Amino acid sequence: MSYLDIKSDKIEPIIEELNILLADYHVYYQNLRGFHWNVLGKNFFDLHEKFEELYGDARIKIDEIAERILTLRHHPKSRFSSYLKNASVQEVSSMITDHEMVKSILKDHETILRQLSKVIKKAEDAGDEGTIDMIGAYIGSLEKVSWMLNAWSKDTDGELAGK
Repeated sequence: MSYLDIKSDKIEPIIEELNILLADYHVYYQNLRGFHWNVLGKNFFDLHEKFEELYGDARIKIDEIAERILTLRHHPKSRFSSYLKNASVQEVSSMITDHEMVKSILKDHETILRQLSKVIKKAEDAGDEGTIDMIGAYIGSLEKVSWMLNAWSKDTDGELAGK
């Protein structure tokens, strides 16, 4: 059965970028788990819950990305050593302050958003509407979460002083 209307030579670059994205999401996921387990302070309840929400979302995306690679008739990378080698998102210590955790997450979001854009570009070049649709939704969702985390990290007195 031929359900793909994409030339095979156009699929390889998409697979390469999707595997990097998969690696990024795995490292991001583990960073979030560490933050969830180790957050302390006055923001514990809010951030403990938010980090769980974020790693739950990342877990779903990891599965969807791997399944998209399979849909494109390739196999996703599945070894953690490969993820660490290929990811642009870096492992971070979870023994940092709550504000440093949020700052680290925002940095990871910037990295992931750049990779999402690379995937979109390769998918556009190939006319891969399925990947474009999936990744476009990821971009909108990640931008919104980034806005919210950025708003959380602001010093309200300083931000509102000039208004």
